[in-house]
Amino acid sequence: MFSLLIKYLQSLYSAMKEELDIAMPLMSPLVKKNKRGQLIGRSQKLIIINLHKKLKEDNPKILNKDAVTHLAEQTGIGITSIKKTLLEYKNTGAVTSPNKKKHRLSFKEKVDEFDKNAIRKKVHEFYINKELPTFNKILQAVNADEDLPNFKRSTFHLLLKELNFTYTTQSRNSILIEKEDLIIWRRNYLRTIKRYREEGRQIYYLDETWVNADDVMNTVWIDETIKSEKNAFFLTTGPANPSEKGKRLIVVHIGSAAGFIPGGLLCLEAKKHTGDYHDEMNSETFHEWFKNILPMLDDNAVIVMDNAPYHSVKLEKLPNISWKKAEIIKWLEDKGKEVSETMVKAELMQIVALQKNRFDKYVIDEMAKQDNKTILRLPPNHCELNPIEMVWSMVKTYVRNNNNTFKIQDVKLLLEQGVTQVTAEHWSNFIKHVRDEEKKMWEIDHIADSMIDGIPPLTINVTGETDSEMSDSDY
Repeated sequence: MFSLLIKYLQSLYSAMKEELDIAMPLMSPLVKKNKRGQLIGRSQKLIIINLHKKLKEDNPKILNKDAVTHLAEQTGIGITSIKKTLLEYKNTGAVTSPNKKKHRLSFKEKVDEFDKNAIRKKVHEFYINKELPTFNKILQAVNADEDLPNFKRSTFHLLLKELNFTYTTQSRNSILIEKEDLIIWRRNYLRTIKRYREEGRQIYYLDETWVNADDVMNTVWIDETIKSEKNAFFLTTGPANPSEKGKRLIVVHIGSAAGFIPGGLLCLEAKKHTGDYHDEMNSETFHEWFKNILPMLDDNAVIVMDNAPYHSVKLEKLPNISWKKAEIIKWLEDKGKEVSETMVKAELMQIVALQKNRFDKYVIDEMAKQDNKTILRLPPNHCELNPIEMVWSMVKTYVRNNNNTFKIQDVKLLLEQGVTQVTAEHWSNFIKHVRDEEKKMWEIDHIADSMIDGIPPLTINVTGETDSEMSDSDY
């Protein structure tokens, strides 16, 4: 009797389970889930397709979303991956192996120059507001800003190191400060460009940028420190349209307070589609363009540019510790130096260091020098000191406002039209804004020193001038 009852209960359970599987296909046995980001192989994709076909045959009325969820629980593969696999099969009738060489952006590639600039400004704002910046305060301020990416602590530590920040201790607190070599570079730059202006030399600003074929207007950020509409610094972002996705133009130009140099625009279609547009430009292309530009510039002019790799190709390589001893000796002897085979590498490298000023030179610096021009390099990650960045934002705004075909040739035409929209008045206004930024940069180092030393800092107003004497003897 008892055995009959057991059999009855087992048959009842089986019937109920079958009904539940039909009515509620989500109740599948748990399986081990794929790790986040794990690639789905072709064999797994075929399993998904076959299971989906069987599921539809057994239960024709099942909703697609329920079917996908059921497959996710059966296989442990994510819902998004299953949807993509089913869509791929529906569109092509087959499935493919994953691209295992997919490039994943590093944190350095995800954070652009404008974000880096904004993060450094966050640190400077603390000093201006008479508050010492700690790591936690800056991280909180950055993550609270909707226009900036959110960072984990470990990633943000790496980014601050990339931006040349370090720490000093005050009252048991670790205070963020910029590294000495960056401060020296920046102050030398500010002194030098001030001197060139006083000498009446024409200053040109050079830079590269990119324009995506699928860029359209989405949002506009305006630097509110510029009150006039003529001076507005537009930074635009746009969602990618699927049409011709990935195509982009790499653009180079140069200009001054008089406007863009006529005939100076270089526009290339990108070939690699990498995250960093600097990868697209090679030194040969840039050097050829630069050689043709030099005669178009005023005599004794100054050319301001950043430190992109193709701007900084050395005229010749200097020995380093990885060179073989015999190679270092030959290099020194070729330079007329007497050395001995008995010397070790450390001694030889000391002699090399003494020759650095004579032989450590850049190709384009020498090209400019031969044409009676001077190169002045910006400090790293100081794009706000180059007015052409604002010019590019204005040009890109024009392109995005008028881009409706998403074809690369049409976008190139819009780019050329956008360049013509930038007048000498725009350039002059942007340069004036940059000069205000230069004053702020000059004062921030004084403020930081005073606060870290425990001395009441100078009061700084919105124009960058201090309530005490603004005109430093050096600036």
